[in-house]
Amino acid sequence: MTALPLRRRLLAELLGTGLLVAVVVGSGIAAERLSPDDVGLQLLENSTATALGLSVLILLFGPVSGAHLNPAISLADWFLGLRTGAGLRPHEVGAYAVAQVAGGVAGALLANLMFDVDFGLSSKHRATGGHLVAEVVATAVLVALVFALARTGRGAAAAPAVGAYIGAAYWFTSSTSFANPAVTVGRIFSDSFAGIAPASAPAFVGMQLVGMVVGVALTLALYPNAGGRAEDVVVPHVR
Repeated sequence: MTALPLRRRLLAELLGTGLLVAVVVGSGIAAERLSPDDVGLQLLENSTATALGLSVLILLFGPVSGAHLNPAISLADWFLGLRTGAGLRPHEVGAYAVAQVAGGVAGALLANLMFDVDFGLSSKHRATGGHLVAEVVATAVLVALVFALARTGRGAAAAPAVGAYIGAAYWFTSSTSFANPAVTVGRIFSDSFAGIAPASAPAFVGMQLVGMVVGVALTLALYPNAGGRAEDVVVPHVR
C-alpha cells in the first residue's frame, strides 16, 4: 500500500476539515433559526447533521488521506507508527495540521456566508472545569476508537462508527465533544450556536491533546501488538 502524493492528501485534509466545520457550524445556525425556543432540539438537529456529515466525509476523503480531519488523530498516527515506520512522518504531521486548521477556519467562514451571518469571533465562553474534563474524555475515546478499528482490520466500520460516536458524544459530554483542535480553532470564527470564544479555545485544545495521549495509552494497552495506522481505518490508498 503506497501513500498518495502529499499535496493530494493535504488537499483532502483541507477540504474534509473545512466541510466538517461547515456542517457543524451551518447546522448549528440552521438549528437556532428553526427551533429558536428549544435548545435541546437545537442540539439534536446539530448533532444529527454532524454525525451523518462526518460519516460521509470519511467515505469521501478516506481513500486519499485517511480522513484524519483532526490534528490529534494525525499526531497519534505518527506516534503509534514509530515502531513499524507505518505512521505519518513528523513533517507530514505538521503539514496535515496546517491544512486541517486552515480548512476549519475556512469552513466556519463558509457557513457564515451561506447563512448570512456577520463575520466575527464567537462570544460563547465554554471553558468550565466540567467542559475541560469532557474534552479529555471525548478525545481519548475518539482516538482509541479510530486506532482500535485500524489495528483489528475493521476499517469498513469506520465511517458509521466514528459518526455514531461523535453523535453520541454531543450528548454525554458537557462540552458537546469538540474533540478536535482544528475544529475548535475553526469554530472561533462564527458567533453562533456552535461557536467558541477565543479565550476558551486554548484550554479546549490543551485538553484535547491530553485526551489524545490518554487515547494512545488506551490503544497500546488494549492492542499492543497490532500495527495499523489511521489510513487503514478507512480504505487503502490507491495510486
